[in-house]
Order: sequence, then C-alpha cells, then structure tokens
Amino acid sequence: MKYVITGSIGHISKPIIENLVKAGHEVTVISSDIKKEDDIKALGARPAIGSVEEADFLAAAFRGADAAYLMIPPKWTVTDWIGYQKEVADNFVDTLNINAVKHVVLLSSVGAHMGTGAGPVDGLGYLEQEITSKTRADALFLRPSYFYYNLFNQIGMIKHAGIMGSQQPASHKLVLTHTTDIAEVATEALLKLDFKGKTVQYIASDERTWAEITKVLGSAIGKPELPYVEFSYEQSHGGMLGAGLSKVLADGYATMGEALRSGEMEADYWKNKPAKLGKIKLEDFAKEFAGAFSA
Repeated sequence: MKYVITGSIGHISKPIIENLVKAGHEVTVISSDIKKEDDIKALGARPAIGSVEEADFLAAAFRGADAAYLMIPPKWTVTDWIGYQKEVADNFVDTLNINAVKHVVLLSSVGAHMGTGAGPVDGLGYLEQEITSKTRADALFLRPSYFYYNLFNQIGMIKHAGIMGSQQPASHKLVLTHTTDIAEVATEALLKLDFKGKTVQYIASDERTWAEITKVLGSAIGKPELPYVEFSYEQSHGGMLGAGLSKVLADGYATMGEALRSGEMEADYWKNKPAKLGKIKLEDFAKEFAGAFSA
C-alpha cells in the first residue's frame, strides 16, 4: 500500500510513519522543512518537501496514493487564519479527487461539529464538510480534545504570576488528550483501513476539572497550593497580545476559550464519547510538565 502522511515528523506523524514502514508499506511524508529530509529518509520513508499551500506540489506528492493522513499545519504568521485553513483544505480535497485516494484519516478536533465559533477549529470543521460533500473517499475524522501539550503555555504564567488560569471556571471538566494516544488510534486506523463512508471518532486520554489539573501539576512542580484564576475574554485576549501573539491568533484562541466556557465545544464529545479512554493520564503528563518547568 502507498500512504501519504502530512504533518512532517511531529509528535503524531512520526510514530505513524514508523509503524507503517515497519508493516512494509510505502510511505511519502510531506514536509515544508528541507532540514527534515534526511530524518524522513532515516525512518525509511520518502520525503516530499514543499508547502500544502501549493496545489500542484500536493497533487504530484499524492500520485498513486491508496491512503492518506491529513492535518492542517499551524502557520503562526498568517493574518487571515480561516482563509489559510480553507486554502489548505481546498487543496487537500482537490488532491484527493485528482488522485482518487480511497482512504483518508483526518486529524480534526473536538468542536469541529460547531462549524463556526470554535476559533482555529473552524477550519477543521470546514475540511470535514468538504471531504464529506466533495470526495468519494472513505474518511475517518479523528476528533481529539485539548492537547496536554497546551498546558505547557501555563509555565510562564506560573513563573511570573504564581498562578494557573484560563477562560473556564475551576469546576469546568476539560477533556485532555496526549499525542501518543492520538498516534496510536491513527496508526491502527491506517493499518486496518476498515472504516467506511464518513465517520467521526473522538479521542481522549483523561477528563479532569481545572481545579484538579492545577492541583496535580502544581504538586508535580512543588507548588501544591498553586491557585487557579478564571479569566474573562478580555483578560485572556489581552494577556495573549501581551505575550506577543498576533491579533488574529489571540482572537482565535480567545474565541475557542469562550466555546469551551459555554460547553458548546465539547457538547458533541459528551454525547458520543469513546467507550475507552487513552493510556496517558494527567498524572503521567505531570511528569513531562515538571521536566519542562525545570528546563
């Protein structure tokens, strides 16, 4: 089988590549970084260096592919976030059709069911809709929730203000996901290719309130009494601008924070949550957090 993997050799893509190669499949890896070329070859895969914003490049890279793993890579310099996401999404859909790719696993997100109002997730919802309405491929939309790694953004706040905080109340139960658990689900799906039509699968590793998250992470760094503070939209938005984020990024993340606060972003997850959660629990991640905090 011939596979195309987007996302270069990141936390999720790399183990997918390794397992597909180990199983004897031919794997092409899309990366925009020429410096990753040798690392991709070392994994036993073929590098295709170029941008997902270039339609002709994508069409050529996907030639002959039986299946693909898709993700829209972040681009921190954009001035029109949803415009960028839609451009990449349209390129993906055109490429799937040009090459008659039969199977697609998409890294989407919790909140994609909303369509609009979930900040950076809106583009993923758009891509789900476009794949559903405009391709004949069997597609699996993976919807993980809040990445544990996003909690690393709390480190600066802890060190400089002595608090943890977000736009949700301390009692809000946040659905957490580790990239290791995402990679495991994606790999299994790509190896089996037994999904039909257009289907959604939620992925979660743990479900914990912000109060619990603060307690566990605080204890891991020797601050068991670390306080948690709930921010308003304005406070969160202003804090992100002060930290150096562009207005378009701050707008997107603050909007996503409000979608979490209202419960709308995770509403479909609670209706269709997975029967089994992933392996990596908050206490496991706390060890990674402590290491990053001390670095």
